[in-house]
Amino acid sequence: MKTLRNLFFLMLIVPVIFTVGCKDNDDPTPVNPDSAFSIMTDYMVNEGLDLPDVLNGWIAARPATVEEVPTFLADRYVIDLRSAADFAAGHIEGAVNSTLANVVETAANSGGKQILVVCYTGQTAGHATVALRLSGYTNAQVLKWGMSGWTAGTDKWTPNLGSDAVGNTNWQATANPAAPQTFDYPAFTSASTTGEAILAERVQQMLTNGFQGVNGSDVYAAPDNYFINNYWSVDDNAHYGHIKGAYRISPMALANEDFKAYDPSKPCVTYCWTGQTSSMITAYLTVLGYDAKSLKFGANSMIYDELESHKFSAPGVDYPVVTD
Repeated sequence: MKTLRNLFFLMLIVPVIFTVGCKDNDDPTPVNPDSAFSIMTDYMVNEGLDLPDVLNGWIAARPATVEEVPTFLADRYVIDLRSAADFAAGHIEGAVNSTLANVVETAANSGGKQILVVCYTGQTAGHATVALRLSGYTNAQVLKWGMSGWTAGTDKWTPNLGSDAVGNTNWQATANPAAPQTFDYPAFTSASTTGEAILAERVQQMLTNGFQGVNGSDVYAAPDNYFINNYWSVDDNAHYGHIKGAYRISPMALANEDFKAYDPSKPCVTYCWTGQTSSMITAYLTVLGYDAKSLKFGANSMIYDELESHKFSAPGVDYPVVTD
């Protein structure tokens, strides 16, 4: 009788053990918001994907001379994000046409070459380059100024240069931006459970959402509607001033919890000189779960006449393009 009782008890507990042992593989419940963020960001820090790492060497200027173009392109895989029509009308030799949403998929054909991302102005390419660097292509770069800096015939920069912030009541010529505060991190759920998989999921969502930009005039018309970060040095902030209510949070690193200075309850606008660095930061913030916006064309669109450096000018010499 004792043997029968033991056998009966064993038959009861085996299914329980089997169920518990299989739970990690079969449970479809999404990772809770707090865990998803921490799992992903711990992975990013451990894998050298903190923001300072992603911003290291991310931009490439065009060659100094036309004669250097073949050497410049020899070991690069160029991905052009412009429209198919504009690409066909003239593109860098050897470039492939893609979209922001598909840039990681396109990069799989790079054959180990360094990836150079090209767009109209170098801003959309910033989003793409962050996605690539977070996806294993850690030396991917943005072509500075985009195709606008390669040939004057594609210039999209000049029409967007401006100085209407000068004299505006919401542009403050002071050296003291708002004092940083501390906020909670954003929260999101994920269907994945590992840092690598959560990151891939967030990167693709960022790409699918497209370039996130905002006009400077909209920001300094109603600065209280945004959380604004002026990504300049202390000296540059003192020299040029800043948008009313702007913070100056720079540099930023997950390892130092610097992102806690960003308010996840508002659209977070970052501005820089040209909108290219701020595009990189905006893409990174979006992956982290912030409602982030890059101030398009940066200071070049707001105080162009005041700038002493970092100013766009149309190329004096057109570099070669090919047509389809």
